[in-house]
Amino acid sequence: MPQPYTVLSSTTALRHQIEIKKSRFLTVLQRINHEDDAQDLLADLRREFHDARHQCSAWVVGSDRRIQRSFDDGEPSGTAGIPMLEAITQRRTGGGDSPREEVSDLSDVCAVVVRWFGGTLLGAGGLVRAYSDSVSQALDRAEFAQRARLGVYEVNAPLAQAARWENELRTASVTVMGTDWSANGATLRVATDDTEEAVAKLRAHVAELSSGNAYLTPVGTDWVDLPSSPAE
Repeated sequence: MPQPYTVLSSTTALRHQIEIKKSRFLTVLQRINHEDDAQDLLADLRREFHDARHQCSAWVVGSDRRIQRSFDDGEPSGTAGIPMLEAITQRRTGGGDSPREEVSDLSDVCAVVVRWFGGTLLGAGGLVRAYSDSVSQALDRAEFAQRARLGVYEVNAPLAQAARWENELRTASVTVMGTDWSANGATLRVATDDTEEAVAKLRAHVAELSSGNAYLTPVGTDWVDLPSSPAE
């Protein structure tokens, strides 16, 4: 089974700005699914900040983090894109209140640093620090989630009971991917580890909710964001 990995928990772009010797560095972090998403973000930011001198970028995509790109966009070679990429790939998550040990497995993220030149040259070392710190500080403000390859199932529910079932499953830390509604009823899409023990536990939850009237229908596997662990 592919190993779980870390992603940004929000699909909304995060922005963070720092200033160094009157040069402004605006970092935009965006969760992405494909390289095309990174290119779209760059195009949007070029339109929004057409007066900026540089828009350097780095991104990592995939559970195996095999896709890694970095671009200096006119800065001296190696002073922007690579430090940004290293800030992403070396980022350690987990630990603290998380039940996971700290690991460097962040993926599916694009970082763009928009720079307005302030009139003072920073030198190669200064640029490396500026671009690295810009991304690192933005990541300090981000929230993260675990993404795992899970077995996906459907559960048919009566309209009057579907919302309650969904809420109780979430309360029991079951991953609920969503609910499809129709005039005749609702279909809950839920996910769990693809093991006999986990599936049996989910079947028991559904049987208890429905008094034995609802069943799990397997529909395949998918990458799913895991729910946050409840606070102790």
